Amino acid sequence: MKLLLVLSSDETYNLISAYTKPLGFELLRYNYVHKAMDNIEEIDPTALIISASDFPRQWKIIVQFVRSERSKEDCPIIILSGENFSTEDALKASFMGVSGIVNEALYPPSEINRMQGILGRYLPVSERRRANRIHAEKWQRLGFVFSHPGDRLLVSGEVKDISIGGFSFLADSPSLMENIFLDTELKECSFRAGDSILSPACRLARTGRIVSLEFISFPEGEREILSKYIENLPLLELSLKKMDAT
Repeated sequence: MKLLLVLSSDETYNLISAYTKPLGFELLRYNYVHKAMDNIEEIDPTALIISASDFPRQWKIIVQFVRSERSKEDCPIIILSGENFSTEDALKASFMGVSGIVNEALYPPSEINRMQGILGRYLPVSERRRANRIHAEKWQRLGFVFSHPGDRLLVSGEVKDISIGGFSFLADSPSLMENIFLDTELKECSFRAGDSILSPACRLARTGRIVSLEFISFPEGEREILSKYIENLPLLELSLKKMDAT
């Protein structure tokens, strides 16, 4: 799946990349509208995102161009709006077949959800479960430990990816997972998200060497802590990259 980005800002590109990576898109970026239009047929994008801040007039040209050949069902188009994007512009965008308008800063977090939701609707059914999942990396400080429901031994391991709904997990000793059956509820769990240690109840949703677990419940306030942490991960990644560059 190819996501075509037409925008100038490196920061915006990095931000969108962080939030669309879990959806499984291959990103292709162009800094010029006409260059992107020249290559539309060759690229055959699954979806298009264009910055109206960078191209306050030309965004209409590429939208018309794409819609002349591709319907909303074939290729969703998202406009990144800025301070100068007017109500009239929004009405024109809707009339022209734009699938959604998202604030270029991707803030507040509801803007991220809107973008992911638009793109997620056009994913193949087999890919939708990946929507809103973030690949786990060491700097994110994610961890999971639980008490085995049979012999009560502590089972530790590596979180492979994370979403507000659940996560994938590779146990340090995969053999300890062999006698835990599908849909088993794990009630004695500790999940680390940065500096926070949470105590969710989880359900085994998929077995195998790498298992999938769903969050069933949290103590009061802890789901919000996890949600906020996940939403802030791309921003934290950008901050770390800036620190490394200085």
